[in-house]
Amino acid sequence: MTTSQPPNTNPSRVIPLTCSGHTRPVVHLQFSPITDGTYYLISACKDGNPMLRDGPTGDWIGTFMGHKGAVWSAKLSKDASKAVTASADFTAKVWDTYTGDVLHSFMHEHIVRSADLSDDGTRIVSGGQEKKLRIFDLNKPEDPASEAEGHESTIKSVIWDGERNVVLSAGDDKEIRVWDIRNFNQVNTFKTEHPITSMELSADGKYITSTAGKVVYFIDASNYQVSKSVATAYDVSSVSLHPDHKRFVAGGSNDLWVRIYDFESGKELEVYKGHHGPIHTVSYSPDGEIYATGSEDGTIRLWQTTPGKSYGLWQNKASKDEKENDVNGVAPTE
Repeated sequence: MTTSQPPNTNPSRVIPLTCSGHTRPVVHLQFSPITDGTYYLISACKDGNPMLRDGPTGDWIGTFMGHKGAVWSAKLSKDASKAVTASADFTAKVWDTYTGDVLHSFMHEHIVRSADLSDDGTRIVSGGQEKKLRIFDLNKPEDPASEAEGHESTIKSVIWDGERNVVLSAGDDKEIRVWDIRNFNQVNTFKTEHPITSMELSADGKYITSTAGKVVYFIDASNYQVSKSVATAYDVSSVSLHPDHKRFVAGGSNDLWVRIYDFESGKELEVYKGHHGPIHTVSYSPDGEIYATGSEDGTIRLWQTTPGKSYGLWQNKASKDEKENDVNGVAPTE
């Protein structure tokens, strides 16, 4: 593991907030869109207990109890009223985020690695070690799922892109595949040189952001051509584009550093250390004020895009109010 300090580490004092509660590595994070004036953060963890938090503060809201294996993916519906989780217990589950109750549990024949909800929250898509995609209708949960095959290895990520009526899937076979939702036929593909470790849709839906090997890709979601790729010196595990498209955050699967880059030039702007294990997942909030990182160390950390700004639990200078921040399972971290 690389632990030596990069030469261009930002010297300013940055205090992330630590969200505790998980007991094993945090492998996926997602912020909801802004709804009713606020937003939420959901986390997937190998402890099998996905958690919902208040987005701006990181305060714990609830834990979804019911999985019997590691949870690899957790995503919220557009209005944050439902969540869908993908698990090593061979199920994808849909949850009511107000009550924490399981609404649906869909059995698979192997580990489910990723799942996503349709824009209207009435269907889900899932993928995993079966190398098969499935679409389930929540209004007809007893009906057989629609299925699509084509991947040659484990599917690691799936996205429901309702604006374009397609599902995106990516995985260890080094391909992002595009499927027409109406007939579940493959209509496009994008190839990489290495297995794909993450894939998300930018907040505005313009870019598919993906990582493979040491490369970060920004793919135009309208034509599936590369708009930009940035080569790094480390194995990239996850990337998230700031809503204003001026910067992006990336995490590495073999070191402890959180890195911020200029989107236009691809230049590394800031480097921070806060985790005690590799970073598996990163995500910007919908307002761009903070970003979250999830790590092998079992914690989620929230970082300010503009350190020192009053926001959430950061009031004026974070260093001034460290003790006040240590509430509801959220603590400042040096």
